[in-house]
Amino acid sequence: MQNQKLKAILIDVITPDTTTYEAQSRMEELESLTNTFGGVVVVKAIQKRGIPDYETYIGKGKLDEIIEIGKEKSVEVIIVNNILKPRQSYSIEKRLEKTGMKVWDRIDLILKIFDKHAKTSEAKLQIELASISHMGPRIFGMGLDLMRQEGRVGVRSGQGESNIEIMKRHLRKREQNILQKLEQYEKIRKLHRDHRKRQNLKTAAIVGYTNAGKSSLLNAMTNKGAYVADQLFATLSTRVGKLYIKPKNEEEGKYTRGQELLISDTIGFIQDLPPSLIQAFKSTLAETVEADIILHVIDVTDPQIHKKIEVVEDILHQIGVGNRPKIYVFNKIDLGVRKIPQEPKENEYKGIVRAGKIAPKELGWEEKEKAAREKAKAIKIPKEPLHEIKEKYKKLHPVFVSAVEKSNIDELIKEIAKFL
Repeated sequence: MQNQKLKAILIDVITPDTTTYEAQSRMEELESLTNTFGGVVVVKAIQKRGIPDYETYIGKGKLDEIIEIGKEKSVEVIIVNNILKPRQSYSIEKRLEKTGMKVWDRIDLILKIFDKHAKTSEAKLQIELASISHMGPRIFGMGLDLMRQEGRVGVRSGQGESNIEIMKRHLRKREQNILQKLEQYEKIRKLHRDHRKRQNLKTAAIVGYTNAGKSSLLNAMTNKGAYVADQLFATLSTRVGKLYIKPKNEEEGKYTRGQELLISDTIGFIQDLPPSLIQAFKSTLAETVEADIILHVIDVTDPQIHKKIEVVEDILHQIGVGNRPKIYVFNKIDLGVRKIPQEPKENEYKGIVRAGKIAPKELGWEEKEKAAREKAKAIKIPKEPLHEIKEKYKKLHPVFVSAVEKSNIDELIKEIAKFL
């Protein structure tokens, strides 16, 4: 039972002008988040409407329909691809009371993924801080429920209201304690940064949309050994590796000094993150704020490449580093190359072979069938040719690499060296 996956229904409300492709992409990302947490999606529902329903986000009729489907399929959680307002969350939870199902919004899911992947004490504190920020407004629902139990709806004071105040004070106190502890971590990190500055150590920060290959790039450049997984938010804590840039021969017999560069890998960004969640990871993102240069890693095979670049740039501006020197590192170029097995050469005639299971292999048929399957299989390729992407972002010093295969890493290092 421990390995049984959480069954989930995914719900999204889109505006009438949303394209089919955009709607599908939104849902695919939510499904990826669900899979990262360890859940399995049994139903996906998309509803077109100008604005979400004020009470239940998708309307009472649609919600009842979803609840019935959930009962039939033994669903445990309904996940909404947006940030639910306190009233919406409360109304849905009330309708789910006797079903055993729960409702999460997009931020609930992200926080649960963060909590699952957090390894350090600092990361766990940051997640708790973000959870408090997200949970705070929902307290009114808890208090309203208490007042209903006491029969005091419409009364301005009472046991329910005092319970709200008790919960608010408890959360405020906990929030202050967390902030004090995070401040200590930040002081230690600042001492390290000041020490690096005194030693004239230059720093670079790797940023990018989640799952773009940031940890893979850190490994390729520094042999740091950071955890890598093909999922969203695989890593949360900052990892720092050191890169030694070899001295350059300027003139015959004369060399410049080599340069050491500290490279930090930060948490991945994602669209529709509220400012409070970004703020909660301020100490982790401090490495980005203090960096001399930013390496913005981009999945070159992503069909939404330009939109995700905008998401990352928007967050960088939110934390005050939008105008910091940058290199755009377009990663995963290896996925744009189709590898077809070679067909047997003409002079490799096998002659007569014995009948049986080995015959197709002996005759080379298996290789041909495999090649045909590979040719038919859809693979990720850049939406635009690489030269067009390079032209579009030429002012941001684009470099095309494969972090996994360590292709063109030397070219990237040369580009970094120009900034130093």
